[in-house]
Amino acid sequence: MIRTAAPLATGAALKADALLLSLTQAGYTHVAPAILQPAEPFLDLSGEDIRKSLYLTSDATGEELCLRPDLTIPVARDYLASLRAGRPAGYCYLGPVFRYRGGRTSEFNQAGVESFGRQDRAAADAEILALALESAAAFGMIPDDVDIRTGDVALFSALIDALDLFPVWKRRLIKDFNRKVSLAEDLAQLTIATGAGNEYEGVLAALAGSDRKAALALVTDLMSIAGTTNVGGRDVAEIADRFLEQSTLKGGALPREALQLIERFLGIAGEPDEAAAQLRGLAADAKLDLTAAIDEFESRTGFMAARGVDTKTIRFSTSFGRGLDYYTGFEFELHRKGNGAEPLVGGGRYDGLLTRLGAPEPIPAVGFSIWIEALTQTGSAS
Repeated sequence: MIRTAAPLATGAALKADALLLSLTQAGYTHVAPAILQPAEPFLDLSGEDIRKSLYLTSDATGEELCLRPDLTIPVARDYLASLRAGRPAGYCYLGPVFRYRGGRTSEFNQAGVESFGRQDRAAADAEILALALESAAAFGMIPDDVDIRTGDVALFSALIDALDLFPVWKRRLIKDFNRKVSLAEDLAQLTIATGAGNEYEGVLAALAGSDRKAALALVTDLMSIAGTTNVGGRDVAEIADRFLEQSTLKGGALPREALQLIERFLGIAGEPDEAAAQLRGLAADAKLDLTAAIDEFESRTGFMAARGVDTKTIRFSTSFGRGLDYYTGFEFELHRKGNGAEPLVGGGRYDGLLTRLGAPEPIPAVGFSIWIEALTQTGSAS
C-alpha cells in the first residue's frame, strides 16, 4: 500500500510555489513529466536493487511501468524527445515522487532543476550550487544553518586513469566509487592474490593478459558452441567482463604503491582551495598528470565565488559520493547542521546519463533535487 504524503501546509505550499517562480525567472522552463514511467531506465541506471523500492505495473503489451521514483530521469527523457535535444536547455519542476521507504511515506514532494547541453561545465556547476543554496534560503535556511558537502568523481577517475593498472581494475574502481562498501571491498581484494580453485580455470587461464575485445570474442565463441546467448540473465558482454575481471584478479595483487596513492587521494579533504593544493602536491609527488581535472576543479571554485558563494564554508572531500553511478563529476549535498544523515538538497554532474537514455552523442548535464518536506520540517525526510 502506498502511504501518501500529507498535503503541504499553506505556508510551505506558498514557499514552494515562490521557489518555482524564482527558478523560472532564472531561465528554467517549468515542466511536469508523466507520473507513470517506463521502469527499464530506472532499473538499468540504478540496478535491480531499486526494484524493491519501485511501485511497478505493466501495460497491455507487457512493458514494465512504474510510478516515477524521482524526476531527473523523466525530465531527461522528455528533453531527449523534444526539439531542443542536444541544445542548451534548463528545466525546473515540482511534484510528487513515489518510492517505498519502510515506515515513512511512499509519496513525497520533490522540486529541482536540470540543465542540459551547456559546454561551460565549471560555470554551470557553480550556477547549480548557487541555485540550490537560494532554494534552501527560500525555505528560511540561512547560510549558518547549511552544511555544504561536495566532491568530484572526475578527480578520482583522472587518478585511476593515470595509474598503471589493468583496464578491468580501472573500470571496477571507477564504477564502485560511489558505492562506499564496494570500493572498500575492491581495495581490500585487489591487494591480495586470489589463487582459489574455480570451475572455469581453463577459461580464466585462456584470458590471462587479454583485453576486453579478446575476452568478448572468446566468450562469444564458447556460448555459440553451447547454443545460448545468456546465462543467469547475463548477456555475452557481461559474462566476458566477469571472466576478464576474475582472470585479472587471479593474476596478482594491486601494486602497493598504487594502493597507497589511492588511499592518500581519498584522504584529501577541506576547503576547496586547500584541497586543490593537496591534489597538486599528490600529483607532483607521484609524477601523475592530473592537471586538467584539477584546473576544472579550481575553475569551478572560482565561478562559485563569483556567484557569491562563500567557498570557505564548503566542505570538500575526494571520497564524497552520492551513491549513484551515473554521476561523472561535481557532486554535492546541502544538510541542516547537526542533522548529518539526510540531505535537504542533492545533485551534481551526470554527463553520461543521456547517452545511456539513447542520445546519439554525449550531452553535458547537471542538476539537483530538493526534498520539500525536509526543508519544511525540523526533522528530515528523504
